[in-house]
Amino acid sequence: MTEWPKIEQPREKLRALGAAALNDAELLAIFLRVGVKGKSAVALAQDLLHHFGSLPRLLACTPEELTRIHGMGISKWSQIQAAYELVKRSLEEKLSENSIFSSPRCVREFLQAKCGKLPHEVFLCLHLDSRLHLIECQELFRGSLTHTAVYPREILKEALSRNASALIVAHNHPSGNPLPSEADQELTNMLSKALQLVDIPLLDHCIVSGSGFFSFSDAGLMNNDIN
Repeated sequence: MTEWPKIEQPREKLRALGAAALNDAELLAIFLRVGVKGKSAVALAQDLLHHFGSLPRLLACTPEELTRIHGMGISKWSQIQAAYELVKRSLEEKLSENSIFSSPRCVREFLQAKCGKLPHEVFLCLHLDSRLHLIECQELFRGSLTHTAVYPREILKEALSRNASALIVAHNHPSGNPLPSEADQELTNMLSKALQLVDIPLLDHCIVSGSGFFSFSDAGLMNNDIN
């Protein structure tokens, strides 16, 4: 890679043009730093993306899966995971500083980063204060590939314990299809009615997949009025 023109080397390209100008393989190559015999860091990164099929799948891989690949050790896996965790924490901090209505894109990116790549279902609650800033993102339930048991009583209890003024709930579809099922719609209606009893509006129910996102609010399927 050092034989390439400097502007084509990932680090130099990043300095000259900014991170957005780099493709996935080039960004990944910066973390890998070096390739293996006969293969540059960029070529190795391309092989990794091809092996796992997508960037989300690579980010979700276990240490065992990554270290089976020639040239990849536990330190490389750790570096990638640490960088990804920083991204998630940065997005969460933005939500705690600004109203969720001022950064809907950030909400989507945060939820996709938080659970979009998981191989199992999780159910998240975003507890919001009176200014609609994030108090805490809490994982309440975890399930199998196709089902998560959700208990409204637990959701109400946790929201009240945090003095939440509003709530957004979210879960992921590991199958890849973010469209809501009939059970998802029934759960949304049930939660909305239950939360109304304690004056905590349910602002949205988001369904996330590795490459997709569905918002009940955006689809006009619930009332977002906090008053």
